[in-house]
Amino acid sequence: MTADGTLESTSKRRWGGAPRIDSDHPHYKWVALSNTTLGTLIATINSSIVLISLPAIFNGIRLDPLEPGNVSYLLWMLMGYMLVSAVLVVSLGRLGDIFGRIKIYNAGFLLFTLTSIALSLDPYHGGAGALWLIGWRVAQAIGGSMLMANSAAIITDAFPARQRGMALGVNIVAGIAGSFIGLVLGGLLAEWNWRSIFWINVPIGIVGTIWAYRSLHDTGVRRPAKIDWWGNVTFAVGLTALLAGITYGIQPYGGNTMGWTNPWVLTGMIGGVVLLALFCYIETRVTDAMFPLKLFRNAVFAGGNAATLLGSIGRGGLQFMLIIWLQGIWLPLHGYNYEDTPLWAGIYLLPLTVGFLAAGPLAGYLSDRFGARLFAASGLVLMAVSFLGLLALPTDFDYWAFAALIFLNGLSGGLYAAPNTSLIMSAVPAEARGAASGMRATFQNAGMVLSIGVFFSLMVAGLASSLPHTLSTGLTAQGVPAASANAIAALPPVGTLFAAFLGYNPIQQLLGPQTLGQLPAANAHALTGREFFPNLISGPFHDGLVVVFWLAIVISLIAAAASLVRGRDGAQSQPDSVGGQSPARVG
Repeated sequence: MTADGTLESTSKRRWGGAPRIDSDHPHYKWVALSNTTLGTLIATINSSIVLISLPAIFNGIRLDPLEPGNVSYLLWMLMGYMLVSAVLVVSLGRLGDIFGRIKIYNAGFLLFTLTSIALSLDPYHGGAGALWLIGWRVAQAIGGSMLMANSAAIITDAFPARQRGMALGVNIVAGIAGSFIGLVLGGLLAEWNWRSIFWINVPIGIVGTIWAYRSLHDTGVRRPAKIDWWGNVTFAVGLTALLAGITYGIQPYGGNTMGWTNPWVLTGMIGGVVLLALFCYIETRVTDAMFPLKLFRNAVFAGGNAATLLGSIGRGGLQFMLIIWLQGIWLPLHGYNYEDTPLWAGIYLLPLTVGFLAAGPLAGYLSDRFGARLFAASGLVLMAVSFLGLLALPTDFDYWAFAALIFLNGLSGGLYAAPNTSLIMSAVPAEARGAASGMRATFQNAGMVLSIGVFFSLMVAGLASSLPHTLSTGLTAQGVPAASANAIAALPPVGTLFAAFLGYNPIQQLLGPQTLGQLPAANAHALTGREFFPNLISGPFHDGLVVVFWLAIVISLIAAAASLVRGRDGAQSQPDSVGGQSPARVG
């Protein structure tokens, strides 16, 4: 009530007279959607922006990524952010259910901004510089996880069921599109200055943080509960050990091309599985479980999360393979210098992003009207078709055919992402939305980390069968002594794979100035030129690509089947616990 006796508007005045929209204002839901979408976008951009900027980062901190001792730095820069995100999003979503989703979300925006500043100020070089970046990336991932874990729950709280698919569609499309946009943005910014890939977060983070603290309100159901410490610890340690073991399995060990017999890898994988099994047992015994396993009794929730995991594995594997294909082979063969390939790889991958952005919001809107299940399954089937088309392309492809296929892949991802999220979030009661949002993000992020181990392992296995002979034959044909050529051919293929992934030509480094100096000038020039290395590895790379894409096809079709799962009574979801709203129509 105001001083003159009139009712006070829901848009209250504060901060020097600026209007503040309260949670019951009709426009509040759009404020919640826009801010959480910004938070999700900036968090997911940073999961991939480093991916394509690694050559510039390693040059900037003066670290040779091809030295065997530096492979661990490379792996942790690749997977550290995604691993931490996969491990923490459930816990942070559950904390949002207990203490308030807005509190956790807002703190995440602030932490993300502060860590971005620290990353851009790396004062060291060499291994110390790499450790600075890895440590602060882990801290940044904590902030990003706080954003991702609660954004879908905040939106579900703010929107009525009839608009929920559209709203979640915008948010999820922004999230997944962020992983594509990061590739382009990283290529552009790294061309200027490697620190700029972290600077870009700072003004966005400051605006988003102030906006979040001013505008967002907790409108969800909050249930006081104790923190499930044993569940949190066993889940975090178990999932970290399992995913790290799988990732380290791609490194050579004991004369083998990969490290699956490494005791540390086996310990991580077996110990991780044991701890996760213990975690599941704990969650069935505690009163306030971090990970409410009873939600998986809902077949729609279980199927939607299975589709999320499998779809994320396929999408993550595609990103890695396309970057290797473009930076290591196609761009050098078409006249691009190796130092320019990250920028141009990002530009040539634009159709992937455009396809996703074109389909995502529309699929979310249409799924509210016609049901989500058909859209989700159709998108995953189309994704399998796009993988089949990529499989048919030659290594030195015609770009327009490649562009059409990655556009189709992006389009199919957009068709599937928002409807699948709507299926998951509408299948849970209101008081569990934070945990459910965290679970969905966990499966999505774990899929990205798993894709590193799975697809790199398959690619290394494919290379191991044909690359040694190809290397030996190609080098001796240019006059390299047989002993030197055979020594290079015997090196683990993962080094060659990382060279292609980073857009490096390793031939000059592998041969060394002494061997190159003994060769005719024309031969030395050919060996260190743009075309020799990509021509050399294109055949073995395609052998590995066949295995990788066939697996991606199978994964996509299984994910499509999972997204079609219905509950026992054919209904999609449980009743909404808030406001008497009925669940969103999802098929």
